[in-house]
Amino acid sequence: MNQLPFESNVVILCDGSFPKHHIPLSVLENAEQIICCDGAADKLIEYGMEPTFIVGDLDSVSEQTKTDFADRIVLNTDQETNDQTKAVEFVINSGAKNVIILGATGKREDHTIGNISLLLDYAEKLEVISISNSGIFRPVLQSQTIPSFKGQQVSIFSLGIPAAITSKDLKYPLKNTILNSWWMGTLNECLGESFSLEFEKGKLIVFQKFA
Repeated sequence: MNQLPFESNVVILCDGSFPKHHIPLSVLENAEQIICCDGAADKLIEYGMEPTFIVGDLDSVSEQTKTDFADRIVLNTDQETNDQTKAVEFVINSGAKNVIILGATGKREDHTIGNISLLLDYAEKLEVISISNSGIFRPVLQSQTIPSFKGQQVSIFSLGIPAAITSKDLKYPLKNTILNSWWMGTLNECLGESFSLEFEKGKLIVFQKFA
């Protein structure tokens, strides 16, 4: 079954853990455009594919890759943001309406947390998800019903203004529950083919584990 909330022909490949699970690998292999964050280009080339563009300050990409793909480099030395954000800004300026991010997790935990939290900023400008080797991170800015499957493991994180959340079709229901600590909405489970989250204010990150 297709577990992705949407499909995109534009993929951003970050320099974290390279895709291994068949879902992110399929996304990568079927992408029409692969925007690599700096050193991720070396990993993609080693895998046997080529970057469409390489975006970043080029502090972790090999000299050979810089030479071989000099015409595909988009240098951005802004130290006020990270390479993932630079790549997202690049695809937005290129006119993309949605994007799938791969490789944003799996190395330094501080980088992982930062990359995931930034999804909420990106979601105000385009449709975006981040896929790891274990599941999908989805930014949720308003009440909605989220496609799932029975038994899918679900975790909900509230960032910024605490959200009073009411859920439907989760094993451990939320009833105007304020998630004022990151652990509070974790390790839940979907009871059917979808679940709903209702809240008036707040910003959520929802993680859905692969089957």
